[in-house]
Amino acid sequence: MTDESVTVYSVYMNRHSWISLSQSDPRALYLQVIEQIQRRVAVGDLPPGTELPSIRQLAADLSVSVITIKRAYLELEREGTITTRQGKGSVVADRPGLQSSMAQRELDEHMNQAARLGILLGLSKSEMQRRIAEAYEKSQRKRK
Repeated sequence: MTDESVTVYSVYMNRHSWISLSQSDPRALYLQVIEQIQRRVAVGDLPPGTELPSIRQLAADLSVSVITIKRAYLELEREGTITTRQGKGSVVADRPGLQSSMAQRELDEHMNQAARLGILLGLSKSEMQRRIAEAYEKSQRKRK
């Protein structure tokens, strides 16, 4: 039996739920914030120029320390995802190709996870290539 359904979801950005943190996630909270902002940039939920909440506001909304959000914002700024101006706040960077490069990074991560799972299951490289090609073809057919 094949399940050809596709699940698509959107999380609408509001003050309290546009980022959700998990205490059960082994990653540090600031890394979860970084990942979710990067993902929102990649899918276009946060286009260039979008204002982000202040560090204090986001920390309060997520019930985490200001240091956690500051660390996330500093890392996002260092990598060029956001820009911050003293007294003006942080916005998604207006950099050509930002969304595309974030989407490529997201794809690479999923491909790496698929490869690790394939190895764990004992699949050969050619079997993995066949399965990826098959998944690609199914997706192409659904788009038509």
